Formats: sequence, C-alpha cells, structure tokens
Amino acid sequence: MKIASVLAVTSMFLVVSAMPYQAEAQKKDNVLTQKEKNAGWVLLFDGTSTDGWHSFNKTSLGSAWEADNGTLHLTKHEGESAGGDATTAGEYGDFDLKLDWKISQNGNSGVLFLVQEGPEHERSYHTGPEMQVLDNNGHPDAKIIKHRAGDLYDLITSKPETVKPAGEWNSIEIKLQKGKLELWQNGVKVVSTTLWDANWDALVAGSKFKNMPGFAKSKKGHISLQDHGNEVWYKNIKIRKL
Repeated sequence: MKIASVLAVTSMFLVVSAMPYQAEAQKKDNVLTQKEKNAGWVLLFDGTSTDGWHSFNKTSLGSAWEADNGTLHLTKHEGESAGGDATTAGEYGDFDLKLDWKISQNGNSGVLFLVQEGPEHERSYHTGPEMQVLDNNGHPDAKIIKHRAGDLYDLITSKPETVKPAGEWNSIEIKLQKGKLELWQNGVKVVSTTLWDANWDALVAGSKFKNMPGFAKSKKGHISLQDHGNEVWYKNIKIRKL
C-alpha cells in the first residue's frame, strides 16, 4: 500500500509539473512569441479588430469583413460595396508573410502582394500577383491548371498539392527577397521562381495578365485578401520585412 501511495503521489506530481509546459507549448492564435518578435515579425491582425485594413481603393473596410471569433471573416454578402479586397495600410517590398486560411464549400479567394492602389488601378489583381485560395474539390476554377489552391495564380502550378478540403485550416507562407519568390503551403514549398527576369516576363506574356501594363511592376506594395464573393476566414496574419 505504501509503495502504491508513493507511486500515485509521484504520478500526480509529474502530471501537475508538466501542465505549465504543455500550456506554454500550446500557441495561441494571433499572438507572437517572444522569439518571433525578436526576429522582426509583426501581426497584421490581432484577432479582435479590423484596424489596419481597408477595402481596395477605399478608406475603410467593407462591413462584410468582420473580426469574428479570432478570424478575419468575409461573411456572405451581395455586391462589392459591402466587401472588396481587404488591403493592408502598409506596403511591403522584400518580406516574409505567413497566415492561415479556411475557405467555404465551393469557395474562391486569394492572397495578393505588391498591390498598387489609385484611380488608375481598377482591381488589386491588375498589379498584384496572387497565391490562390480555393476549394479544389468544388470550385470550377480547380479544373484549370494554375488556378488551384497554392498556385501562383495563372502563372505557375503548385507542386506537390498539399491543400486541405474546404472547412479545414491551411497554413501558407509567401516569401519575396531580392526577386526570389517562394510559396509554401502546409509546411511544403510548392512554388519557387524569380520575378523580373526574362523567364518571368515570358510567364506573364503567356498569362491573363499580359495586357495589364502595371502587373507585378512595382517592387513594393500592399497585401490584399481577395473578395471573390465567397465566404472565407483568415487568421495568424503576420509579416516581417527582409
């Protein structure tokens, strides 16, 4: 009995002493660790407010975008007046961007970068390359090569395909440094290319962007989360300048 009591007490001590470590190991959404802060990461969304975001070419964010249960949520809506592409206040050149996304069934969205605003630019995708966000199992765009989730939209197909189904969270990373672009999806590098060289010019010339003179011309721009008319959620949006 005494041995059993000692073992029970010892087991209880080990469980209790492990609890703080386990709690610390569980990373909260929309919170930077001290290590991330030291490395220069900053949050673009704190989980509770839409501060720092506005709809593309507007001064405020459309009402369809809500801070909802720790996510930046594009709700169901009619027309662009309530939505629009959620766009950062800041502009970024060489950067490392990470975020998590979840798409509705049959949904479509995207993460754009190097986006330019102004009356001469009607849409964010007229200037900003896009990492596609898509329900590959339901949206018709998935039938088109280079239009699937993780693709550098209409330019380069992502390989391997690592996307999770609609309703599940995906983690992505977009890294641009000295013209070298990498796209990561769920921990796997799926696209690697170089901007602004002869090969890049050929890719653009063979895409839907060939008649958009401002496409990917600027080496600094906004980040935009696309309103494609479908419900989508984003969280853990963070960036660091390189």
